[in-house]
Amino acid sequence: MRFLHTSDWHLGRSFHRVGLLDAQSAFLDHLVATVRERDVDAVLVAGDVYDRAVPPLPAVELFDTALHRLAEAGVPTVMISGNHDSARRLGVGAGLIERAGIHLRTDPAGVGTPVVLTDAHGEVALYGLPYLEPALVRERLGAAGSGHEAVLGAAMDRVRADLARRPDATRSVVLAHAFVAGGEPSDSERDITVGGVAAVPAGVFDGVDYVALGHLHGSQTVTPRVRYSGSPLAYSFSEADHRKTMWLIDLGPDGGIETAERVDCPVPRALARIRGRLEDLLADPALARHESSWVEATLTDPVRPPEPMARLAERFPHTVSLLFEPERVEGDPLASYAQRLRDRSDQQIAEDFVAHVRGGAGPDGAERTVLYGAFDDVRVDAAEREVGAR
Repeated sequence: MRFLHTSDWHLGRSFHRVGLLDAQSAFLDHLVATVRERDVDAVLVAGDVYDRAVPPLPAVELFDTALHRLAEAGVPTVMISGNHDSARRLGVGAGLIERAGIHLRTDPAGVGTPVVLTDAHGEVALYGLPYLEPALVRERLGAAGSGHEAVLGAAMDRVRADLARRPDATRSVVLAHAFVAGGEPSDSERDITVGGVAAVPAGVFDGVDYVALGHLHGSQTVTPRVRYSGSPLAYSFSEADHRKTMWLIDLGPDGGIETAERVDCPVPRALARIRGRLEDLLADPALARHESSWVEATLTDPVRPPEPMARLAERFPHTVSLLFEPERVEGDPLASYAQRLRDRSDQQIAEDFVAHVRGGAGPDGAERTVLYGAFDDVRVDAAEREVGAR
């Protein structure tokens, strides 16, 4: 059975205030064409269909059109909600839409109830695990702990229990939206850290034949059976070197992965990160290849030059991000605040602040726990408001 695995469409998102709806529409055209041309048996969409819980109307219309086109193609689609989606809103009408072959899996209670497809070799059970916010689903799933590993483990226990009741030859696929250990993040994913623990082990998915992951925006293979498709478009300059693709997976009669092919997505415009003094950037002939790219320029001039954005735009008209990192000697007190905070988590920044106001003594174990709890409370409160739990 052949699957097309995609995720993280983020419909309605922009790129540094540049609208991407046309590019997202072109991607969906490409997806439908691939389904038809490559004899795909089912489409797997592993979450973050929308960029936010209440998406703009044009994004909703684009999604609606995509559903109609997938239904017309006669190819089943299994789709889960991600941490950017409102599971309740995305799941509205799921029962009715299912009659058209579009299977929306947004309710954690249904993780053990698969979509069952059949080919010449028997049945394939596809289980949809929507994004599981631990604080909201722990009790419903009977999880033993309060983190992502615990709730995903409880969900997978339900999957394995259902599989155990099926014929031995039943093949299995899981869709999940999570940060799995071994995956490489980028700057454009929303943090889903719980208690300071960001990733769950791939072993939590043991017992199934293929795991179609969403959340991380780079296409990557955690294990041969556990893969991220990545986002179809770049949503941050940290993805400048990404090759944006979907996975075309052939699942063999015995559940083995016979082939795994990356299908390239359309690129609306290349991304480029350039760095140096303004006059050098404007004169360097090696940068000619970036003149039609979306550009992030980091200026290193010791003194901020006049009208830098306007001057850059004369050569690089699609410059959308301008940063300043003046050339300074190591230890210079004028080094930028942004530089000092780079690659540091909110938790680390908060701990550094405690150490600063105390004159050197950082938080003890109990205080770190309080900080973890505070950041988790803020994140969970935002999640509750998005899904309308209050």
